[in-house]
Amino acid sequence: MTAVDVDLLRAVEQFIFREARLQDEHAYEEWESLWTDDGVYWVPYGGDDPDPETSMSIIYDNCSRIGLRVKQFLTGKRHAQTPPSRIRHLVSNVQILDDDGDEVRAGANFIVTESRERGLVTWAGRSEYTLRRVDDGGFAMVRKKVVLVNNDRELYTLAFLI
Repeated sequence: MTAVDVDLLRAVEQFIFREARLQDEHAYEEWESLWTDDGVYWVPYGGDDPDPETSMSIIYDNCSRIGLRVKQFLTGKRHAQTPPSRIRHLVSNVQILDDDGDEVRAGANFIVTESRERGLVTWAGRSEYTLRRVDDGGFAMVRKKVVLVNNDRELYTLAFLI
């Protein structure tokens, strides 16, 4: 078993926790700023690792589409988010999966509780991140893959950022 770089793990955890907080607070512009220009946000459908180019996805956004999604949220006219969901992320089991020097791959489990007029909905799964080191010593997201435990079943509208 490889020794864990505790400082790297803590830095990655803090990045992931910050990303979750920005989502919870609907700070979409700040959340968007976490992404690289070549970023990909993917929520697969029907399994843990289908090919997003040939299989249906719940979300499969490039940087341009991420920006459009954020603009839609900011209009206040997105029907599925009027009023906005009240959400809270609980993130755990953060692990460093790979570190090639320029980019770090990490994984984390999550539970998101969403409150809407239909009641409480619990979303659970595992996120995998590819984080690129940036000049200020921090990270930017190159890729986020969110595998919901129930991605093979009918889902409620997923109109917030998971």
